[in-house]
Amino acid sequence: MAFENVHNYLEQLVFEEINRSVIEQQPNLNENLLEDIACVALNNLTPHYVSHNVYLAFYQSPAERKLIDSQVRNAVADAVTFVLSHQRS
Repeated sequence: MAFENVHNYLEQLVFEEINRSVIEQQPNLNENLLEDIACVALNNLTPHYVSHNVYLAFYQSPAERKLIDSQVRNAVADAVTFVLSHQRS
């Protein structure tokens, strides 16, 4: 049995939010900080494992999608604050 399709649905949403909001606002952040932000954000979200994204999109109501989008935005914003406040000089 192969499991290569199983993944956390929120990973791509977090990566897209980082690209959309963080990199545009703070283009000087290095790759390590961006990875840390992604990890902190994902660790603060409840994972949603799927084998294919279309399954979740099909069974998800618009209200549920809106809630997930809001949770992702908040998790990324909180992760940025956390990571930047814990940088070593």
